[in-house]
Amino acid sequence: MNRERQLAGVNSYARELGFNPLDRVRARAVQGQHGSWLDLCCGTGRALLQAAYQLRRDGLDDRITLVGVDLVDFFDPTPGVDLPVELVTAPVTSWAPARRFDLITCVHGLHYVGDKLATVTRAASWLTDDGLLVADLDLASIRLPDGRPAGRALSGALRRAGFDYDARRRRITRTGRQDVSLGYTYLGADDTAGPNYTNQPAVNSYYKPQ
Repeated sequence: MNRERQLAGVNSYARELGFNPLDRVRARAVQGQHGSWLDLCCGTGRALLQAAYQLRRDGLDDRITLVGVDLVDFFDPTPGVDLPVELVTAPVTSWAPARRFDLITCVHGLHYVGDKLATVTRAASWLTDDGLLVADLDLASIRLPDGRPAGRALSGALRRAGFDYDARRRRITRTGRQDVSLGYTYLGADDTAGPNYTNQPAVNSYYKPQ
């Protein structure tokens, strides 16, 4: 995981996702609505903090909610500055928000999560009616009890549940809130699986089809 990823530029969310997350939620604020962005596995929270500085500069800090969640409390400091962002230290598999979000991102964070499918389906229930979920998800890291990748059966279950999966980018997306069940029971995870396609050590997750 690149914990220091910025909002825009070379090493950034905008580069990874193909769009600037702040632009998406700021459009709502400009239209007089309240925008919201949740970043799961946010690392240092640098992208969210940079977004918060921009919102304060533009006088939009009261129109957008920014929330980041990460397992480790190594967030970038904001000495003497009160910014419109909440950074939460908690497991993404058990934490739950008190509101819905127009945008939910998880950039290369699911590689290190045990119950990946629960994280994705729970996040789908936190979207607004037209909200967008975008997450990097390597289906090769989701295994059946005998160790084989879940493969096409899982891809089909995701499509039927309203998710789109880009196999080339290894990215899952969804538009619009829904309570989702994929039909897989989580059995556990292997944190010694070794590097995945990012060349970083990752976690394989094991499931039993229901």
